[in-house]
Amino acid sequence: MAGEAAGIWALMTSEVAYAWSPQDVLAFATGDGQLDWQHLGTDAVVEHIAACQRLLAQVQASQLAAVAELAARRGDERATADEVALETAVGKHAADRQVDLARQLCERFPKLHAAMARGELDATKASRVCDTAAALPDEQAGQLDEFLHTRVAGRTAGAIQQSARYQVDRLDPDGAARRAEHRRRDRRVELLPGDDGMAELCADLPAEIASAAYTRIDTLARACQTTADERTLDQVRADVLAELLLGHNHSGRRIDIQVTVPADTLLGTADLPGMLGGYGPLPAPVVRELAADPTSTWRRLLTDPASGHIIDVGRTRYRPPASMARYVRTRDQHCRFPGCHRPAQHCDLDHNTAWQHGGTTTAAGLTTLCRRHHQLKDQPGWHYHHTPTGDLIITTPSRRHHTSQPPPAAEPQPEPSPPQPHPNNDPPPF
Repeated sequence: MAGEAAGIWALMTSEVAYAWSPQDVLAFATGDGQLDWQHLGTDAVVEHIAACQRLLAQVQASQLAAVAELAARRGDERATADEVALETAVGKHAADRQVDLARQLCERFPKLHAAMARGELDATKASRVCDTAAALPDEQAGQLDEFLHTRVAGRTAGAIQQSARYQVDRLDPDGAARRAEHRRRDRRVELLPGDDGMAELCADLPAEIASAAYTRIDTLARACQTTADERTLDQVRADVLAELLLGHNHSGRRIDIQVTVPADTLLGTADLPGMLGGYGPLPAPVVRELAADPTSTWRRLLTDPASGHIIDVGRTRYRPPASMARYVRTRDQHCRFPGCHRPAQHCDLDHNTAWQHGGTTTAAGLTTLCRRHHQLKDQPGWHYHHTPTGDLIITTPSRRHHTSQPPPAAEPQPEPSPPQPHPNNDPPPF
């Protein structure tokens, strides 16, 4: 453990300065260390939370390495899972998943396991990658490992999984198409009884249909909610869904979903995945099927090949015109608050500089924020700063900084490798 948990974390206050190694944090967490919270400033408390999270990831990395070693010695994963279940007091299914995760990380994703040992990735996030890549052959799993291991620090589990899904579809387009076809054949609706007179009605649908259905429900709910309505928006959405299914009439509205796809995928010369707004990657055959639908409308997006960021979508007042709003929402894709993935079409368009303080209604001066994070901007101690490059830097009340970079609309294209000279295999002239 000592070899894996390298690094020093310093917690500074005006009264007391702490320089904690991971072992010190562990000692405090297990009750062997003493800490007077009253002498710690708020920033130090927040840093302690972050330090514990890094240590947790490192401990999980060490535990999974031990589980993989035990499985190798026993030669039987099921027996190993039974033994792990007894020692850790978990159910057999949880133990089975732990053994599988340990084997996947140590054998197929060693660089991701190393990122765990550095405290950059916890077991929950690692399991998202392993589950997503379960169908990949070992060689392609190694390519995914090489791509992802430097792209996990500071990212949420959802963002990491979306990157993994995109790369899996890119590395194995034929397999992605087969899996998508199989999953679509398994579409279904389920009724799951709940407690207190409630139940869940679940529909497993193709992503683009589910996204369009949710957008219609949300649009109708927002249209019929009034200031006198005591229901929350979630309650109105639930009531609208029930009314639609039970045959109540609602005015017809055009529903838009956003699918971003490389031109060469549409032409069939490449099989790079498309991106469904608010969902993530769609396999290339699925995107081409959507493109062939006569009801689909396509709009050209110009992107920077190196970064994947949108440059233009083709075409000075407070409320932006429809074309500008469409551009900003297409550019931002989702709420720009770090870790929030609410689709941009359900977000507010916020002025980077308040209108009353000289802000302008331009594409560069607008950002999509969900209602919760839009309102958070005005709370005491919170500060949102926009850089000329489009980054959003959020400062918390404890004066810590978190950066959200503009999401690329397309996967950045690497520079092509220079051609390698062919070796001369002719015999020497002597």
